[in-house]
Amino acid sequence: MASPSSFTQATTDLLRGYAEAPADVAILTAALRMLGKWRSEMIANTVAQRAGSVVLSGPFKGMHYGVTASEGARAARLLGCYEASLAPIIAEIAAAPYEMVIDIGSAEGYYAVGLARLMPWVQVMARDENPAAQEMCRALAQRNQVGDRVQIGGRLGHRDLDLCLTQRSVIICDIEGAEAALLDPDLAPGLRAADILVECHEAMMPGVTATLTARFAPSHHIRRLDRAVSDAVLPEWMADWSDLDRLLALWEWRSGPTPWLWMTRI
Repeated sequence: MASPSSFTQATTDLLRGYAEAPADVAILTAALRMLGKWRSEMIANTVAQRAGSVVLSGPFKGMHYGVTASEGARAARLLGCYEASLAPIIAEIAAAPYEMVIDIGSAEGYYAVGLARLMPWVQVMARDENPAAQEMCRALAQRNQVGDRVQIGGRLGHRDLDLCLTQRSVIICDIEGAEAALLDPDLAPGLRAADILVECHEAMMPGVTATLTARFAPSHHIRRLDRAVSDAVLPEWMADWSDLDRLLALWEWRSGPTPWLWMTRI
């Protein structure tokens, strides 16, 4: 019998701790979420084994994705349904004559590398504070033959965004609740010259969506994009799976609403 993976062992140990706790709704909810993440990773492994580590559908179809997601679900990324509501916006970005894509909170590079593949004329700045995520992004860019156009680095500040004043730029921002601090056009005037796609982490920072909308309303057209889920991306060989596993294949591990704002210059 094969030894359990480190993830399976860690999940088992955590659940043992939960089982020893007094009966409590919050404990059971945490246990369910942990089991869901574990099962989601098993599903991602199966997708990779059956179809290879290539995104199967969506705007980044065909991208080699042989890395671990540094945040969120890997299965949804491999299937191509991750953040499905953004697909029309990604197509809009890919068709526009941007000179620079700035991916803030780039994680392992799903968007940075995906857009570099779709837009062979652009330079992509991939910025993430996590050194491990930077290394995964670098590996992903090289695997997809865009390493020469994906510039990987750490924290990006207000003054760094001045480059948007001289190059037509689009910003993609997913920084886990720090978006209100960074995306302030009074502190970073370059933001007024850029188109911006930002994830608003309402569960972490209640009211952040309204705050950013008010800040950018004078300079940008603003569209709100909420969550969307569709089972149309599930491959035929999943037809015999349980309903629960099919749902977990689409699950993005979110614990609350994370609306996006697509803000384009007026």
